[in-house]
This record gives sequence, C-alpha cells and structure tokens, in this order.
Amino acid sequence: MFYIIGLLENLMLLFVVNKEQILHKPMYLLLCMLALTEITSSTSVVPRALCIFWFNLKTITVHGCLTQSFFLPMFTVMHSTILMTMAFDRYVAICNPLRYATILTNARIVKLGLLGLIKSVLFILPLPLLLTRLPFCANRIIPHTHCDPITVAKISCGDITVNSIYGLVILFLVTGLDLMFIALSYGLIIKAILRMSSNEAHHKALNTCTAHICVMLTYYTPGLFYCLTQRFVQDVALHGHVIFADLYLLIPPMLNPIIYGVKTKELREKLCKYTCRW
Repeated sequence: MFYIIGLLENLMLLFVVNKEQILHKPMYLLLCMLALTEITSSTSVVPRALCIFWFNLKTITVHGCLTQSFFLPMFTVMHSTILMTMAFDRYVAICNPLRYATILTNARIVKLGLLGLIKSVLFILPLPLLLTRLPFCANRIIPHTHCDPITVAKISCGDITVNSIYGLVILFLVTGLDLMFIALSYGLIIKAILRMSSNEAHHKALNTCTAHICVMLTYYTPGLFYCLTQRFVQDVALHGHVIFADLYLLIPPMLNPIIYGVKTKELREKLCKYTCRW
C-alpha cells in the first residue's frame, strides 16, 4: 500500500507540473527530478521484494543482483544531489531574489541534474565491479529483500575490506559533501533572515524552507542510520535491518509529495484543481 500510494502521489505530481505552465519553474523542476528518483528507487526493489513474500520467488540471477546493487545506490546518491541543489535554490531565492531568474534558469537546472546523474554513475559503478571480484562459496543466501552491495559482500568467503572502505568513501565523501553544502546554504539563509526587519518577511522566508527541511529529515536521518548500523553495529537483529531498509525505500516517496503539497501554496492549489475535478 505504501508503494502504490507513493507511486500514485509522485505520478500525480509529475502530471500536474507538466500540465500547468505556471509551475514550469526551477523549484518544481527539481521537485519532478526528486519524484522520478523516488519512483525509480522504490520500483527497483519493491516489486521484486513482493515476489519473495507473495510467490516465494527467492532466486535472483547474478546479473540481476549486480544490476540492483548498482541502480539502488545510484538513485540514493542522485537523491542526495537533488536535495543539495534544492538547498542552493532556496539560498538564491532568499539571499538573491532579484537575480533568481537569471542565476537559476530551467536549462541550468537540467544541466545540474545531468551532472548529478553523471556523478552518481561514476561513483557507484565500482560497487558492482568490486562484487564481481569476490569469491562466493557454499552460502549464496542474501539475508535481505534486495541486493544491497554491503549485504551481498558479507556473504562472500573472501576479503571484503576494499568493498567496505569504498562504501564508506561514498557515504562520507559524496553524501558528506552534499550535507556540508546544504549546511552552508542554510547558514547563509539564516544569516540573511536575521537581517530582515519585519516579522512577516521572517515568516515568509522560513516557510519557503520548511518543506525542504522536512524532506531532508525523512531522507538523511533513516538513510545515515541504516548505513552506519549496517557497518558498525552488530547487535541489531537481522529482521530489524530488513524492515528498516524496506521502510526507508517506502516512506520518503509517500511523504515527500504530501509535504510539498501541504507547504507550497501554488502547488497545493494546482493539485486541488485536478483532484477535486476527479
């Protein structure tokens, strides 16, 4: 149900932004990129997981597993890159409002999205390649509903030090840099807000950031918790890891369109226009 609701919400969001000319702005273009990333990341895992639970189809080919171990982390990194770009978008909107239309054009946002995709592919491509070099002995049962790279590496009978270190490099270098730029953007935003004289201006500026902050919390908090506990905490029960990982792929795609739909007046009005008609 979470998967279907999230899928319908994100498809509805894409449909409304595409139909409404007034929503053809950088902020909504980034929101569409986020929706596409969430659709593809959950779809790369959930249907396959449901086949395990509903039809007891527990086998997966080596190529299928390697494909899944590439696309899921790639979409995760892409998701983080989009959130960083959205933070920059909010920084420009609040700190340089008069230059917003010239700094962030739709064409520039598309280029930033393509650069983010290239970055994701380049950083994640070594993960499945590192898995192919590992020997797998008698145990070929992956204790998960999908081929998470570190989970697959752990069932190997070889040395997985390189796999583990590279996973941490991605976590701290790629995601860490994104978080650093997000923190820098919000530091400058807070500085600009404190300079504003009226309370109404304070409220308006903060309100434009609320949705983005909520979306970041729903993504980074469980994501970092899952990645770190997978590597450093041994006391968490296996089913706890599995349930948490699956909910991490289901809840943000379901909540994010609701958060933006509630907090963004312009989008809320256009969504109501179509949903009320139906």
